[in-house]
Amino acid sequence: MTNRIPKNVFGEPLISCSTDPMTGFYRDGCCRTGAGDMGLHVVCTVMTDDFLRFSKLKGNDLSTPIPEYQFPGLKAGDRWCLCAARWKEAYDAGMAPDVVLAATHISALEFASLEELKEFAAE
Repeated sequence: MTNRIPKNVFGEPLISCSTDPMTGFYRDGCCRTGAGDMGLHVVCTVMTDDFLRFSKLKGNDLSTPIPEYQFPGLKAGDRWCLCAARWKEAYDAGMAPDVVLAATHISALEFASLEELKEFAAE
């Protein structure tokens, strides 16, 4: 990991996504990425019931707690660093959750355009 400040989709410093629940690949609240983050958990999303059902149907149950991984289970309204490919898949299916753009890592633009992300801007 480098000492560079991670950037968001606007090229500005990345802000925190959520610390309650604690999110991010590094579980530090930020949707930053690095070595080992094969899923690219870089899109700061706001969970919805529709998206949680969609994700479960796709094999990624985000609503059931998994205590052994300190995963609380998510509910509508929770912010979470989502894999960029999963967000794009949900977008293409008409099930994308909202996005907190200032907390979404710039590498998300490798999967979705800024215009697509802006369609679901939470703030």
